[in-house]
Amino acid sequence: MRVLIVEDEYKLADLIKDKLQKENYLVDISTDGEEGLYNALFDIYDLIILDVMLPSMDGFTILKKIREQGVKSKVIMLTAKSMIEDKLNGFDNGANDYLTKPFHIDELLARVNAQLNNQVQQNKKILCYGDLELNLSTYQLSCVNNHNHVELVKKEYQLLEFLMRNFNQVISKDKMYDKIWGIDSEIESNNLEVYVSFLRRKLKAIESNVKIKSLRGLGYKIEYDN
Repeated sequence: MRVLIVEDEYKLADLIKDKLQKENYLVDISTDGEEGLYNALFDIYDLIILDVMLPSMDGFTILKKIREQGVKSKVIMLTAKSMIEDKLNGFDNGANDYLTKPFHIDELLARVNAQLNNQVQQNKKILCYGDLELNLSTYQLSCVNNHNHVELVKKEYQLLEFLMRNFNQVISKDKMYDKIWGIDSEIESNNLEVYVSFLRRKLKAIESNVKIKSLRGLGYKIEYDN
């Protein structure tokens, strides 16, 4: 899962990023309000950690604008202000949670996990779709019909997790590149196709009935042929 941190305190932003990366989140940082809005509007983030007091544009304005554009990312607001009016302002504009500075980093992580219903920190640690079980800690992919299993490398895991969590959607190649490699990443143009090919081979190797379908000009979709 990918998280955007919009925070102008560099040390705090780096601290949050380090903590989330240790929990297998993909993390980007914006330290300016306008840049944060620009990145948030890509709509590739599962969650945005959004400071209120930012250069060029405040967090409340960013929140209002992304909700107006239909961005459904979960949003946790960070602020030094504890006034009830500020909290209500955030919730009225579509915030999902609100954390007042200073805070303990473990509390923020708990709130992130709660918003995303993330099983990594909880008991099962398994994502299921069709006849597949993907272990979110070990990157092991299993077929429940025959108990065959295979290990995934990190990018294979990230790509398959994204597809499994969005099994009812066609996902464009651009969105997949941005989600898995990041907005500013410079990668070879065929990297996505290469990893999709790797995943298809591994799905075939464990004799799963889950397929990764290519839709010309649209993108990819995962389907279960039972």
